[in-house]
Amino acid sequence: MKILLLIDSLVAGGRERRLIELIKGLRKYPEIHLNLVVFSDIIHFQEIYELDIHVHILKRVPKRNPLVFYKLFKICRSWKPDLMHSWATMSTIWAIPTSILLNVKLINGNITDAPKNMKFFDSRLFRARLTFPFSKVVVSNSYAGLKAYKVPKHKGICIINGFDMQRISDLKEKELVRKELRIQSPYVIGMVGSFSERKDYDTYLNAALKILELRNDVSFIAVGDGPKLEASKFIIPSEYTKYCIFTGAQKDVESIINIFTIGVLSTNTEEHGEGISNAILEYMALGKPTVASLGGGTNEIVVDLKTGFLIPSFSPELMADKLMYLLDNPEMRMKMGREGRIRVEETFSLTNMTKTYYHLYQKLLD
Repeated sequence: MKILLLIDSLVAGGRERRLIELIKGLRKYPEIHLNLVVFSDIIHFQEIYELDIHVHILKRVPKRNPLVFYKLFKICRSWKPDLMHSWATMSTIWAIPTSILLNVKLINGNITDAPKNMKFFDSRLFRARLTFPFSKVVVSNSYAGLKAYKVPKHKGICIINGFDMQRISDLKEKELVRKELRIQSPYVIGMVGSFSERKDYDTYLNAALKILELRNDVSFIAVGDGPKLEASKFIIPSEYTKYCIFTGAQKDVESIINIFTIGVLSTNTEEHGEGISNAILEYMALGKPTVASLGGGTNEIVVDLKTGFLIPSFSPELMADKLMYLLDNPEMRMKMGREGRIRVEETFSLTNMTKTYYHLYQKLLD
């Protein structure tokens, strides 16, 4: 069984992380042979070179270079894959001509979010739906994503993320991480996400300020980088800056999350709908209760009142209330953390995700 995987790039992101996890999981099936095409030479996940997979770099220079179609065609004509599995909209578009010319079935896995109220001519919806007629199967990592993009029912399938628990088996000592970040307070609340229009750091930081007005035993961490980082720092008055740590982009995110007391994911739902958030899976795998924005695939991960709290978007007061409740109720906090970890192990395991993809490949080839 020869599968050609295609992705736009391997920058740090949830989609890219999920692909790496799948490649690791599929190594358990000796009958599967993988090749990977990356349409960029930006490789954040250097571990790809440690896996048993041939990586083809087809750099798009200039951006719409038509030679990319021909180069991909040559790779497929030479290697003769049984299936092509694309992980992003543009890589799907690049794959369509080769899929047609060589009669190779195409799995379209470009849906990883769930925007609400997309207009018919929304560019995201337009590009995605353009690829549907040429795709044998359209995969989303959430049911909310299938609904948002109006995927035809006979083609749509949801395969949720799988979390590799090995990622949290060799973490830094908590005290070392706290020392590196200069944290002295007993409690730590954190959010992992890019400083972009898709995330709502304003709500998170304003909730932090409301809590800091009442107590000084909590530190707030923001893990990520992006165009809105500097503007977000200005939200914090000088008297509270020592309690608010902006780490920038980090490689060992899991070790930082491990010192969290509570994990937060605040989403700008006017601009973005979450799919299955890797940040939330990381919180839960590490036994942290989660406070997150309602909507999209987040509703499919966080069980409200059991593994954390789901709250309406842009609600700093309510977020502060839920965080205060968890800080003041250690038994509930620990219980939610335990339930979250169990949920990841039982529902979002790497084994389950890998098996589902394996059976999909078998079904398409049969």
